[in-house]
Amino acid sequence: MASNIYDIAYELEKALKNSQEYATLQAKYEETRIDPAAKKLFDQFRNIQMKLQEKQMTGQNILQNEVEEAQRVAAMVQQNQKIVQLMDAEQQMSIAINEINKIIMKPLDELYGKMSQ
Repeated sequence: MASNIYDIAYELEKALKNSQEYATLQAKYEETRIDPAAKKLFDQFRNIQMKLQEKQMTGQNILQNEVEEAQRVAAMVQQNQKIVQLMDAEQQMSIAINEINKIIMKPLDELYGKMSQ
C-alpha cells in the first residue's frame, strides 16, 4: 500500500476542518458562544442531553421530572434563533460525516455482502 491509512485519515480530518459545513458550524458556534444568554441555555441543554444519554447507556431509569426538564429546556432552545442555527449547522456536519462513514465502510459491506451470497 502506497499510503498509510492513518495518514489518509489525518488528511480527511484536515479536509473536514476546511469544509464549508465545518466553517458554518464554527461560525454558528461562535455566535452562540459570545451571546451570554444563548451560551447559558445551550450549555444547559447539552448538559441535560449528556446526563440523560449516560443514564440510558448505563441502564438507569430516567425520572419523569428529568424528562419534563429536558422538554422545558428543549422548548426554550427552539425559541433561540442562534441555537437553532447552530443545531442546523451541526446536523449538516453530521450528515457529511455519516456520508463519509458510508464510504469508509464500503469495503467491509462489500466483503460481508459476498459472504451472504
